[in-house]
Amino acid sequence: MSTMYVDNKDAIIMKLVHYFITEENYVPIIVNGVKDEIWLENDEGPYKIVRINSNYIHNAEQYRFDIFKTKNIMRQIKKKTLSLSMNVLNIHLNLNEGVNMQESKNVEAINLTNMEDISENKGLMSIFPNISEKLVKDTDGLDLIIHITNDINKKTESENRKLEDTFKPKPIIITKILIAINVLIYIYSIFGGYNHIINSYSVSASAIRAGEYYRLITGTFLHAGIFHILFNMYALYVIGSQVETYLGKTKFAIIYTLSALTGSLMSMIFSSAQSVGASGAIFGLLGCLLYFGYHHRLYLGSVLRNQIIPVILINLIFGFVSSAVNDAVHIDNAAHIGGLVGGFFITMALGVANKDQKRDRLNGLIVTTIYVAFLIYAAFMLTI
Repeated sequence: MSTMYVDNKDAIIMKLVHYFITEENYVPIIVNGVKDEIWLENDEGPYKIVRINSNYIHNAEQYRFDIFKTKNIMRQIKKKTLSLSMNVLNIHLNLNEGVNMQESKNVEAINLTNMEDISENKGLMSIFPNISEKLVKDTDGLDLIIHITNDINKKTESENRKLEDTFKPKPIIITKILIAINVLIYIYSIFGGYNHIINSYSVSASAIRAGEYYRLITGTFLHAGIFHILFNMYALYVIGSQVETYLGKTKFAIIYTLSALTGSLMSMIFSSAQSVGASGAIFGLLGCLLYFGYHHRLYLGSVLRNQIIPVILINLIFGFVSSAVNDAVHIDNAAHIGGLVGGFFITMALGVANKDQKRDRLNGLIVTTIYVAFLIYAAFMLTI
């Protein structure tokens, strides 16, 4: 029999942490500069953040400062995770009876002094209806610690295996096949009549409207010069390898193909000139990484903020500036934007394993269908 004693507040903390991690899929957040409080995050949860605070608050002034501190940390987490909104459940375990819990935007506070308070709190039970029955019971002392530690370790190991399966290196096949096809077609175009091939297979709004629909795809495998294909193939290798690793070969092939299509359709809307190149599809892969990175932002937040978004913005700005200052330079930013948005929506429809829910994929399918339908209508019925 266990002889170790765990006081009431520590027992509540352990049981709450156990419940939120094992039952509600929250994960701990490391917050520098705080003590005697635990922060948990789940972007799909009813509260994005659950904070369990055992610091003693004895008056209204301390409570107001605690709210100020909470909101300051919320802003830091929002910035790190690129979240547009965030709500917090603030669970206080050491609040003086005389302190009135003031309402604060996006911060809901409850006070717990014992285990019975959990089942008696109607607000908490309405949001987490199974919390009372799922909390660890009939266990105390060392047995409680061992039980909770084992359960959390099992949950963490399971989540780590999922992450490892997503991020571990995999054979890159589809990306290399696409690069080979692009290079072979470019070599063939040089020796097989470059101007004829460009005129026959490039993305050309007038020709496509006349019935040559194959150009929507064939134009994305043609390139205007050696530097054009070298730059695009390097970008395809770097970005495509990541997408193929993270989402798998089938999803990668679908995203690439449909992004190429949406890029070509957007190009038709805004340009009557011939357009060639894989960049629309490559921007679709960037749109895919944008969606994927957002769902894995606890792990890829800095990559998303410091690499993926800047690369997208720099390339779009470069395209606009280059075309504006030099009429001889035509970078098809319409295709880039069409592919970027298409890649984002298509990835939403296909889903990110273990991260999004069925409703997210359904919403993605709906917005992708609307987006493609709008592009087809605008490309064939409207001219700008």
